[in-house]
Amino acid sequence: MRPNSKLIRAALTGALSGLIFGFDIAVVAGIINPVARLFGLSSSGQGITVAIGPIGTVLGCFVGGVIGQRMGARNALRYAAALYALAAWTAALSVSFPMLLAARFLSGIGLGSASVLGPVYIAEISPAKWRGRLVGAFQINVVTGILLGYTSNYLIRLAHLGAMEWRVMVAVASAPACLLFLFLFRIPRSPRWLASRHELSEALSVLTEMGAAEPQAELAGIQSALETEHATPHEPVLRWKYRYPLFLAITIGAFNQLTGVNAILYYVHDIFAAAGFNQLSSGLQAVVIGAANLLFTLVGIALIDRFGRKSLLLVGAAGDSACLAAAAWVFHAHAHQQALLGLLVTFIAFFALSQGAVIWVYIGEVFPTAVRSKGQGIGGASNWITNTIIAFAFPVLALRFGQSAPFAFFAAATVLQLAVVALFYPETKGRSLEELQSRLVPAE
Repeated sequence: MRPNSKLIRAALTGALSGLIFGFDIAVVAGIINPVARLFGLSSSGQGITVAIGPIGTVLGCFVGGVIGQRMGARNALRYAAALYALAAWTAALSVSFPMLLAARFLSGIGLGSASVLGPVYIAEISPAKWRGRLVGAFQINVVTGILLGYTSNYLIRLAHLGAMEWRVMVAVASAPACLLFLFLFRIPRSPRWLASRHELSEALSVLTEMGAAEPQAELAGIQSALETEHATPHEPVLRWKYRYPLFLAITIGAFNQLTGVNAILYYVHDIFAAAGFNQLSSGLQAVVIGAANLLFTLVGIALIDRFGRKSLLLVGAAGDSACLAAAAWVFHAHAHQQALLGLLVTFIAFFALSQGAVIWVYIGEVFPTAVRSKGQGIGGASNWITNTIIAFAFPVLALRFGQSAPFAFFAAATVLQLAVVALFYPETKGRSLEELQSRLVPAE
């Protein structure tokens, strides 16, 4: 049985939070050089400009997880969307570097909260058979946002707006947040969150509305799992019994960024400039990379419930490590620079059909209902902490040790990821959230 229209609408609305995520990445890539020129920034200053957003995002992951557990993912998403939109406009109107940093920090808080709450909401309304593809819609929106953002940046550059150019790029990023805020008033609350608050009649109604085959039986299973957990509404996630889900969430979050994917997307113009491309041509290369990201994310989402999460992660890590090692050699040897675009597109393809498609699905699956939002926050924070460190360090390392050094590091980290996934990651496809809970969390 296919998902009904109400389930699809609710899932796509939750996934729209990913569009904010992706658009923001592209916006940073577009504004970093004009902002550096405007404020006279060094390589460290550029790193701070990029990293301040992820620093806010780390805080947003923790805040979003806690608030989402208390008021539900849908309601908390409204606050996240409103905060991001307000911060984007503040950044666009910044009259000083500190004001821009403060606005980017606030936008990071909204972004981090949304990146936690969107996947949690979708996971909790989705049947096991379709959960991978529906939660994967979040990642589709992320890469769609990146492509739209790169395209928007390129078109704004063609308009030759001069000093206003970067401000327009930032202001346009508020549009997805405004759309998300409006659409959230048209979807129901999560049935699992409702059941955890003993609002059983509404939980049953939502399960029925979402097209559950046996809503009464599914609600009974949810209640049974909640009772087995012996969890309270304010259950902490940092407990020994959650050690395995925490290990999985923290490592997958960190490895996602240790591939260097966001650093490459943030600094794509500088990377191509170092290989001899001019600014406008590097803008076109960025659009090509964004398009490849979207195409292969769609491939990954189509495969995730058929081949499983672990298989995709293994294939992706093997392909990415080879591409990153080859890119490091191109920069080290100062030869075959024309191959760089092909290598980065292939890298993005392997990343998108594996890590990109899997990460938010996987983190949303491995935690029980009582701590799912908080657990997603921990995994998201791991992702963004690693992102923050790499975003700051990339331009500094590239300047000091050459452009090949970061790529060599990313290649080695991805080989390590391949080993950890092979040895320690369980397969989660086709299992209900309650089944996974019984497998991954020991009964007390």
